[in-house]
Amino acid sequence: MATKLLSPWQSGIFSRISGVSSRPSPVIFIRGLCSEETNSVSEIPPVESQSPSIESDTAPNVNVKEENAVGGVEESIPQRTPRCKYPPKPEKLEDTICRMMANREWTTRLQRSIRALVPEFDHSLVWNVLHGARNSEHALQFFRWVVKTGYQHDRSTHLKMIQILGRTQKLNHARCILFDMPKKGIEWDEEFFIVLISGYGQAGIVQESVKMFRKMKELGVKRTVKSYDALFKVIMRRGRYLMGKRIFNEMLREGVMPIRHTYNILLWGFFLSLKVETANRFFKDMKDRGISPDVVTYNTMIYGYIRVKMMEEAEKLFVEMKAKNLNPTVVSYTSMIKGYVSMGRIDDGLRVFDEMGSFGIKPNHSTYLTLLPGLCDAEKMSEAHKLVEEMVETHQAPEDNSIFLRLISCQCKAGKLDWAADVLKGMIQLNIPVEAAHYGVLIENFCKAGAYQRAIKLLDKVIEKEIILNSSSLSEMEPNAYNPIIEYLCNNGRTVKAEVFLRHLMKKGVQDRVAFNNLIRGHSKDGTPDTALEILKIMSRRGVPSDADAYKLLVESFLRKGGPADAKIALDGMIESGHLPDPLLFSLVMQSLFDDGRVQTSSRVMKSMVEKGVMENTELVAKILEALLMRGHVEEALGRIDLLMNNGHVPNFDNLLVALCEKDKTISALKLLDFGLERDCNISFSSYDKVLDALLAAGKTLNAYSILCKIMEKGGITDRHSCEDLIRSLNAEGNTKQADILSRMLTGGESIRSGKKGKKVAASIH
Repeated sequence: MATKLLSPWQSGIFSRISGVSSRPSPVIFIRGLCSEETNSVSEIPPVESQSPSIESDTAPNVNVKEENAVGGVEESIPQRTPRCKYPPKPEKLEDTICRMMANREWTTRLQRSIRALVPEFDHSLVWNVLHGARNSEHALQFFRWVVKTGYQHDRSTHLKMIQILGRTQKLNHARCILFDMPKKGIEWDEEFFIVLISGYGQAGIVQESVKMFRKMKELGVKRTVKSYDALFKVIMRRGRYLMGKRIFNEMLREGVMPIRHTYNILLWGFFLSLKVETANRFFKDMKDRGISPDVVTYNTMIYGYIRVKMMEEAEKLFVEMKAKNLNPTVVSYTSMIKGYVSMGRIDDGLRVFDEMGSFGIKPNHSTYLTLLPGLCDAEKMSEAHKLVEEMVETHQAPEDNSIFLRLISCQCKAGKLDWAADVLKGMIQLNIPVEAAHYGVLIENFCKAGAYQRAIKLLDKVIEKEIILNSSSLSEMEPNAYNPIIEYLCNNGRTVKAEVFLRHLMKKGVQDRVAFNNLIRGHSKDGTPDTALEILKIMSRRGVPSDADAYKLLVESFLRKGGPADAKIALDGMIESGHLPDPLLFSLVMQSLFDDGRVQTSSRVMKSMVEKGVMENTELVAKILEALLMRGHVEEALGRIDLLMNNGHVPNFDNLLVALCEKDKTISALKLLDFGLERDCNISFSSYDKVLDALLAAGKTLNAYSILCKIMEKGGITDRHSCEDLIRSLNAEGNTKQADILSRMLTGGESIRSGKKGKKVAASIH
């Protein structure tokens, strides 16, 4: 049977396994050579077990002899030539186990898989697995399970596990492991408790840190200055300066002498609580005990004085530090700069900054972040520009990115637009996230300066990189930044770009009235009113108010495009939005609809116009009324006339009646005349005669008789000849009763008044 070839990775793993089972652990071997004292306090880093190396100078084509399963003949199997000069190193066993734990659930199957790789664990491997575990839960599961395989944890693995749990604030598990150590024959020492004291402190549980510190004495664990320092750091961070003083006195009573690090922690804590006098007493006590302050001590004191605005004391200490041949560090200089800037003494801050450079001390990001705001406040834009250039050259990026927005704003305010643009370029070179607000300030000021092309180039980047849509942005573009560029684009035939930009803003919740209305204006001017109408619908849904002039431009754009119906829709929307169209706009829409043959639609616009109290377009109104009557829309026409009269405007009935009679629209004329008689309108006798003559000519004698009676009832009179013709027509048609009544009225059976009855006086439309 053919032998199965193993890959380099597999061969490395199996050789590692065989090495584990056959040779002693490197850690055990080293510990055998070292004295017992080496394992008393500090953690001994385990030595990683070595895997067999793979020679790098292997020939590219190696002939491996393999027995042929059929004929027993040896044949050469060519190996694939590796792409790289050196083959990849095999994965370490601890890395393999950590990867398995990270990618799979902790189950019995996973445990069997690990046991298949490692039949027997040594201390080095266990420590390395704990150290390389992806999270604390994996490490804890492995720590507990490996005991079931027969492995016994030592001090180093216990300490590593407690450190992992303390760092991730799983302090109850760490506490249990700590107090179970004596059961496993492992003695406590100070370092274990320091881990828990610090862990509880980081979690903000100061009382538990104090309890662990007290527990050390109860359990007989020696407390040195290390455990005191760990406790001081916890309690002073939380402002427990009184407790710190008590424990310091307790430390002295126990014969534990403080060191320089102890005083540094206490001084930091006292200044943190603004206890300047206490800090001064401890600083003096430090010197009285013969402990020389170091650079850290002076930095702590200087920064503490600066926090409480005691700049003179900070300057004295700064001079004293240099007099003792303690070279100030970047922290020292940065603290002094911060103090001068906070006091408004920016020139002194620049002097210290220059001194710092003369001594070859390079500023860090905190230095720049400290000095730049002061330069902005003092309007020293030239110095700020040089500082930004220096930051870019040294690649020092401040942690607080908000300073860049302030820099851009200040440079723009000073009229230094090129320098402001350099700040933006510097941010990009420093890999600092550039947000919409940074672009917005530049775009706004470029627009103010009339440099619209530069503003458009920035806008192109904003759109291309979708900077507006960046969810991690902490600042947004302000309306005074995007409205000017949107307005410019809309006024210069580039409304599509403006709309793309605005839609990005809309996705971030922007509902700016100015921007939306500018977009409507732009589309209207560009001859794309349909798109503008869609924008209006969006505005309506979102409750964004519209402007009257934007609606007007939209209506006019539809009219220019030859869409009177769409123009009417836009006009209606304008009215519904609470805007009053001017008389000219009403006239343009009505005329366009009328010319397009949409008389009734034009009539509805007229109705809206009259209801709004606009009555300047009288000639067009008369034309619309006449067209309605001519087309047989009598009821609609009469309704419009009634509306006009109710608003104090009476149309010229005589003109309308004459036009209808001339076009043989007798029924329309009859109804119009009847409407006028009922309302006592001022109608001339000649109009009466024309209507009667038209009715007689059309053979509508009964209609003529009816309207003549109404005329006479209203006190009017017509030509006698016309009445006689009507009587003859009635007799001829067999309507003798009506003819007889009319004859008596004419012969005196009924009195006929020779004058007109007083009529309603009203203004007429000329």
